[in-house]
Amino acid sequence: MAVAATTCSFSSLASAYTSRYSSISSHRRHLSTFSCRSAPKAISRSNKGASSSPNKPPKQFGGGSGEDEKRRTQSSPFKSFGAQSQRKDKKGVSSDLKEQQQVETGNLQDGAFLNAVVKVYCTHTAPDYSLPWQKQRQYTSTGSAFIIGDGKLLTNAHCVEHATQVKVKRRGDDTKYVAKVLARGIECDIALLSVESEEFWKGTEPLNFGRLPRLQDAVTVVGYPLGGDTISVTKGVVSRIEVTSYAHGSSDLLGIQIDAAINPGNSGGPAFNDQGECIGVAFQVFRSEDVENIGYVIPTTVVSHFLDDYERNGKYTGFPCLGVLLQKLENPALRSCLKVQSNEGVLVRRVEPTSDANNVLKEGDVIVSFDGVHVGCEGTVPFRSTERIAFRYLISQKFTGDVVEVGIIRAGAFMKVQVVLDPRVHLVPYHIEGGQPSYLIISGLVFTPLSEPLIEEECEDTIGLKLLTKARYSLARFKGEQIVILSQVLANEVNIGYENMSNQQVLKFNGTWIKNIHHLAHLIDSCKDKYLVFEFEDNYLAVLEREAAAAASPCILKDYGIPSERSSDLLKPYMDSLGDNRSINQDFGDIPVSNLEIGSDGLLWA
Repeated sequence: MAVAATTCSFSSLASAYTSRYSSISSHRRHLSTFSCRSAPKAISRSNKGASSSPNKPPKQFGGGSGEDEKRRTQSSPFKSFGAQSQRKDKKGVSSDLKEQQQVETGNLQDGAFLNAVVKVYCTHTAPDYSLPWQKQRQYTSTGSAFIIGDGKLLTNAHCVEHATQVKVKRRGDDTKYVAKVLARGIECDIALLSVESEEFWKGTEPLNFGRLPRLQDAVTVVGYPLGGDTISVTKGVVSRIEVTSYAHGSSDLLGIQIDAAINPGNSGGPAFNDQGECIGVAFQVFRSEDVENIGYVIPTTVVSHFLDDYERNGKYTGFPCLGVLLQKLENPALRSCLKVQSNEGVLVRRVEPTSDANNVLKEGDVIVSFDGVHVGCEGTVPFRSTERIAFRYLISQKFTGDVVEVGIIRAGAFMKVQVVLDPRVHLVPYHIEGGQPSYLIISGLVFTPLSEPLIEEECEDTIGLKLLTKARYSLARFKGEQIVILSQVLANEVNIGYENMSNQQVLKFNGTWIKNIHHLAHLIDSCKDKYLVFEFEDNYLAVLEREAAAAASPCILKDYGIPSERSSDLLKPYMDSLGDNRSINQDFGDIPVSNLEIGSDGLLWA
């Protein structure tokens, strides 16, 4: 998202299940990323520095989309300052940006490592989620990146979100070189770039990664933020190291909090220690009237995980999760009731149906160890010599497909179980794979899966309380499950009486429960009945005569200038992931989790 245009919100650092719950999403509103990427309404990304606090979400700044970024900036205190947007509606530099403290020491001025930091120019074309057959007007943004060797550069994922063209320019050079996006890590907000031109690489030296810093270690942030065209250097210290909410990816990973200024355009730029080693990537800031100078850096441990994942698989596969909802066991009576003898462990309150843990863990189990590391009653584990950190940090160090040994107490008996770690399956996704949303148009009725970008674009008021509740509090019951909604009705004689229907979930088609939009398309294509009967929430019906609907569809598409009645992914043959023998009942995919169960301090998503 453009630097000045977008604001990203991050959920509270203490909450583990990001922005899926209202208590968490309210925290994320304070986090903004300085990048180009759009986020769900609870998370606003802007191209300003990103920061986060333990109780409030950070912001991302870097590159961002104009209108989306503006909405995010208004709704969230956290912003990401990675890229500066140059959309036509941008009227200048935001007045609330503070002057960056310029560091002009001899070491930095002469440091060759500064030449490894480049400026990123990105052109974005984001999907139009309300009109899913088309894209929005393109916009441009700028951010930062740096050379890591082997012909590759590193930047923030939000700086190159929905990118149609990426160019980079070296310090002291007037030539812009076309870059290619090799991989984008949504959860960790990291992107890997490459440049084919040999001229670009002449005389370049990659940066060296340093160790995880200590508290009060000096840190220097380098990049190309608002306020000028040349490289900018700001200096501060490490304020905090803990599991942090990442606004762009709606995830919780290890983060470094610093007090050095991070502004729009800084996203993707490196942070250095006193030895000139890169200790992380600037990506978001925390914006609030109550705090000042809270910026966030992605540590090298997270960067290394992203790079190792790419090298192992040839692509980015994501950070895994355990798939359980946990409760702290601080209360002695609670521990005694669960037959936990010592002051340790966390209670399994819920297990995600799509996770492997669903096969071995049960509600009421107490997790006391993870791969041999003891878990405290507050859900923390030892970190370095004298520190403790959230238990989910251990999970984030693993890779997709890794098998871990979990020690549990079940009915007073200790046992060990093996769990395969996989990425979380979101019922309502925060990001659309492939960039373009799926859609299906039947006689003017526009169906599309519910997603966080759609909720943000449509605004929560028009989505309705029931859909918002499902989006925030429900878990997917099987892989591939979607909430399919009737987005709008393109008025025509054949659909008279349905013109005002919008943003309603379709539950059944001709009596069959709908699993996802591909399943709906398959049911319609194979239908031989006289009528097409769509059943919605609250027993609302929409009925079309099949032959009349088929005859009217081409005319409707022509009148509204729509190239196809369905997205390209729905042209592929439908494969039933559940199997024909598995039935779907009325409660399928509807597992409410109340706010009382999701206190940001009491319960954690691992």
